[in-house]
Amino acid sequence: QVQLAESGGGLVQAGGSLRLSCAVTGRTFSIYALGWFRQAPGKEREIVASITRNGGGTYYADSVKGRFTISKDNAKNTVYLQMNSLKSEDTAVYVCAAKQSAYSRSYVFNQYDYYGQGTQVTVSS
Repeated sequence: QVQLAESGGGLVQAGGSLRLSCAVTGRTFSIYALGWFRQAPGKEREIVASITRNGGGTYYADSVKGRFTISKDNAKNTVYLQMNSLKSEDTAVYVCAAKQSAYSRSYVFNQYDYYGQGTQVTVSS
């Protein structure tokens, strides 16, 4: 089993920054990649970014490219999402997810195996 715990959400003004953290515990060696997803009220859940655990390969949604950075610290078993130049449309619940397969699609939420409880990010305009 793998457990994920997000932190770092909150309220920030437009143009500001936040860093989300996702602490991973349990069978961390079984994880191939980690991803951040978000869901805003009335909208579908969408991929924000993903990163492979060993190679550092990354994927970003077009809407966050150039503003968000995903990174990992394997020694701490933590993945981060640095969010800069935040916009009101970034307001959502952000969820960390982990997947074990190298062959499942990194941008599809239900192809992950483990999920955190989510953290709220609110950007005021």
